[in-house]
Parts: sequence; structure tokens; C-alpha cells
Amino acid sequence: MDTISLDTAQALVSAALARAAADHGKPVCVAVCDAVGNLIAFARADGAPPRSIQLAQDKAYTAARMGTDTDAFHARLKREEVQARDFGDARLTALLGGAVLKGGAGQVIGGVGISGLASAEDHAIVQALAGRIASDSL
Repeated sequence: MDTISLDTAQALVSAALARAAADHGKPVCVAVCDAVGNLIAFARADGAPPRSIQLAQDKAYTAARMGTDTDAFHARLKREEVQARDFGDARLTALLGGAVLKGGAGQVIGGVGISGLASAEDHAIVQALAGRIASDSL
């Protein structure tokens, strides 16, 4: 698989919305993009903060484009003492809540981003989702 399919992307969105509601009782925005960062699927749960719309999309985009989760990208920025804007791409973000999605051979097939909860909560959900893709249990 070169990139995530629409069916899988929509299943990820549904799983993320359900988990956020079940675990935290709060609405979120969820975005899934393909291997190069183009949006494939998106949802904004009723009542999710408007600011979370773009944040979720940028988290997914960053994970796919950088080939790493946003927490690792954040750590890299701190370690190298640079800022996201130094990469010349205004959509990159170091906010937690973005995870890279990898295929069976370890290749990047997309990214998923969640926004609307505390950063650690966003991060926990995307990590679980990325794990489900890796284990093919979605």
C-alpha cells in the first residue's frame, strides 16, 4: 500500500471520535491525510472547538510530511534549537496529537491528527490509532 485508503481513513476518524467521547467525554476534530499530506478524511464532532479544525489537519500533515509523530518532531526542534518555521512550511506544527501511519514494510502511508483535548490526551489517542494500523486491526 503506497498510501492510506479512503475506507481506512474513514475508519480511523470514526474510531478516534468514539474513543475521545468514551474516554474523555469531549468532542474533537480528527484528520487523516495521505503519504504526502493531502487530506483524505476529516470530521468535527458537534461542539468541538473551531480552532481544532485546522490544528487537527496540521498535526496529520506534519506527521506525514516529516515521517514522524509530532511529539518526536517537537523533541527534534528542541534538541536542534530550531523552530518549525525554519523548515519553510507554514503548516508544520510541533503540537502533540499527530501520528505517522506506516504500512507493513515500514513506509509512510499517511498521518492522523486529533485536536480538542489536552495535548497528552490527543497524543494517546493518535498513538493507539497508529498502532491499530501497524497491527492491521482497524
